[in-house]
Amino acid sequence: MQLSADTIWLATAAVDMRTGIDGLSLHVQQALGRAPCDGTAYVFANRRRTRMKLVCWDGTGVWMCLRRLHRGQFVWPQADEASWQMSAEQWQWLVAGVDWQRLSATAPVQWRL
Repeated sequence: MQLSADTIWLATAAVDMRTGIDGLSLHVQQALGRAPCDGTAYVFANRRRTRMKLVCWDGTGVWMCLRRLHRGQFVWPQADEASWQMSAEQWQWLVAGVDWQRLSATAPVQWRL
């Protein structure tokens, strides 16, 4: 089986990385108000943003993946919302540790030297 998600949502609040599949699925239901088995990938980070966990239902079971950066931090949205949707391209930059939010930033209208 291959991990493939239709949509990727980042939970903006930090979570305890000791939390397992059931605890993260419960967080998806209670804090994000979404169904954890809807084919969406839900991504969580620790407070320091050096580790992330992804949970995703694939139709027969739940995937849980962990990624850790040895240097630097993952760039996480500072949103007022409990979750934030991202594109597949933004996801690729995020997991690489690149500031994916700057990739689509528009230049200031009145920028001068």
